[in-house]
Amino acid sequence: MAKAPIEIRSLARQHTEEAINALLRILRKDDATDSAVVAASSAILDRGWGKATQPISGDDEGGPVQIIIRRFTDAATDAA
Repeated sequence: MAKAPIEIRSLARQHTEEAINALLRILRKDDATDSAVVAASSAILDRGWGKATQPISGDDEGGPVQIIIRRFTDAATDAA
């Protein structure tokens, strides 16, 4: 049976230092490809500083995206 998400998270966190060290080894390798260095750097920065926020924008003509939430109810329920 699969472990509950909280257990998986706890197990993964036990290996945080090892994972960061692995990323640092990739980052520091003389023969590392540019893409490997970028991936390792991004992973380290994301974990240390968090991912940059991504603004949501609409198309050039329509302006920003708008989210409209409406509540629909059954007319019979409203009449009661």
